[in-house]
Amino acid sequence: MMPIMNYPTDISVSKTMGEIQAALARRGVTKISTLYDPQGVAAGLGFTMATDYGMRDFELPVRTDGVLQAMQADAKVPRSKCTREQAAKVAWRIAKDWLEAQSALIDAQLARLDEVMFPYMVADGGSVYELFRGRQLEISAKESGR
Repeated sequence: MMPIMNYPTDISVSKTMGEIQAALARRGVTKISTLYDPQGVAAGLGFTMATDYGMRDFELPVRTDGVLQAMQADAKVPRSKCTREQAAKVAWRIAKDWLEAQSALIDAQLARLDEVMFPYMVADGGSVYELFRGRQLEISAKESGR
């Protein structure tokens, strides 16, 4: 098994954020903002774009804690790399790489930006994915409670 993607990167979070913002801007996003965690650390990007059904907001989370846990659990990742700062660099690079892969689908007209970003669309106080997941958990709890 290969170590977690991008674990040796030296590219700063701010540089990667700029690359992601540029990629989104090239695809018609009209507003981009940085999402922060309670400690004031960048934890994702929010953006607004026109869709066939009007302007919509999206939030792309970048979950550093999960990346740090994966790095710590991977014996192939040197312990010296298992820091919060390094995990943030890795998490943002992974998000950038994912967005580039989605952009290739968009550029080839295999998908639309709002289609690939649909789970991250903000609606009724959360992302579409979070709302869907919450509803499915409610249904599952009711079914198991019978």
